[in-house]
Amino acid sequence: MEMIQQPLVEGIDDHLVEFSEAMRTVGKALRRAAEGKASAQAEASEWKRKYELERERNLQLENKGLRHEQHSNCTVKNVDNSAHKLKLLSETEEPSQLFCGKTGIYSHEVLRDREHNACSNVHSKLIRKASFKLHWYCKGEKNDQHKHDIVSFEKGNITTAERSSKQICLKWESPPQTVLILTKPNSTSVKIICAEMVRWLKENNLNIYVEPRVRTELVTESSYYNFVQTWKDDNGILLLHEKVDLVVTLGGDGTVLWAASMFKGPVPPIVPFSLGSLGFMTPFHSEQYKECLKSILQGPISITLRHRLQCHVIRESAKTEYETEEPILVLNEVTIDRGISAFLTNLECYSDNSFVTCVQGDGLILSTTSGSTAYSLAAGGSMVHPQVPGILFTPICPHSLSFRPLILPEYVTLRIQVALSSRGPAWVSFDGKGRNQLGPGDALVCSMSIWPVPTACRGDSTNDFLRSIHEGLHWNLRKTQSSDGPRDS
Repeated sequence: MEMIQQPLVEGIDDHLVEFSEAMRTVGKALRRAAEGKASAQAEASEWKRKYELERERNLQLENKGLRHEQHSNCTVKNVDNSAHKLKLLSETEEPSQLFCGKTGIYSHEVLRDREHNACSNVHSKLIRKASFKLHWYCKGEKNDQHKHDIVSFEKGNITTAERSSKQICLKWESPPQTVLILTKPNSTSVKIICAEMVRWLKENNLNIYVEPRVRTELVTESSYYNFVQTWKDDNGILLLHEKVDLVVTLGGDGTVLWAASMFKGPVPPIVPFSLGSLGFMTPFHSEQYKECLKSILQGPISITLRHRLQCHVIRESAKTEYETEEPILVLNEVTIDRGISAFLTNLECYSDNSFVTCVQGDGLILSTTSGSTAYSLAAGGSMVHPQVPGILFTPICPHSLSFRPLILPEYVTLRIQVALSSRGPAWVSFDGKGRNQLGPGDALVCSMSIWPVPTACRGDSTNDFLRSIHEGLHWNLRKTQSSDGPRDS
């Protein structure tokens, strides 16, 4: 019996070896096909981005010529008929053209199409939007050698024009007239300071917007606050950037994140007052709000342009690169993790047309430099000055001793795809919210948004950053070495 069974066992082993080798070959072929597909999709996305940037530059040049012609015509034309003015106003305000998609993230084209004629005074009186300029500022230099205008928008909308290592300064060209106050909920101290601030701003002849919740609290406290304005629905939020000159936040970094998430396009300058726990982005003390706001309303002020990531999800079932879910803007980070699954994540990462790596671990963090002191820092990433343009690539508990965090340039487009061979799904969250599941073949595409978040500085951006890591994290805090002991003769 043993002599008969032995050849059969050996034959089965040979077949198993051949079968396993064939399966490995098929697995390699599938992996190469997935990588080729992802590379082609990333290349198509990059060409689309370059085409849109070139198209945008051409349209901006054309609009400059049109504005010059309109300005010269304004001196000849004089519109006196009020009915005609109202007609012009109604024709220019179409809510359906204000935003793209459900999330309302603005594009260049939509914002440019809504720019009104400079000789129409009715709209400007209703909007009360202040204009300003941004320029580089070098402390201690009296001449204008290092002061160059980088942004100048008639309505105060900010878009990044160029980068520099110098401090950015904001100078009002017309006085701000409308202030939006955003507060941390469920805090008695915040309610008291908010009521005092609203009263003080009203005494200084400023228009005030607050959230519907806050207005209800103020009016319940006293009918004096009936003058405070708010909005009724999401469409009202989408119009805020056209009305508000300045945003004041009362809370911590979470309140600043909430303020940034309300603006899907241009963001007005934000003045963050510290009423939270750590406060990396809140340099101002609430006890001194009158002196701070006086200085800021008069200007000029130093600001930090905090860059945001624009993210969108492409499902495996999408037929083309353009079938994407609604884009989402994040100020801190976007995180892909394994969730409740016991399996490692298997994420294939690409930067433009280049393969970066395959992440096998608990997950991956793509962070802005403003978010470098948040989740990325806890996962072993470096602390980076918020004015440095870049994207932090930080793994979460990677199953590799050589996997170190990276800092990539701001102009790259990152594509993170769940491998088809992944044993389980992954989960993505944006600034700790909007958690979505990613199945095998689904991808997340991230690039730097053109709409930064400008936050006012207490001193300058570097001084504020160093103060925040010293006071918030007690960075490099230790006792000074004793002078007692042996010395070199």
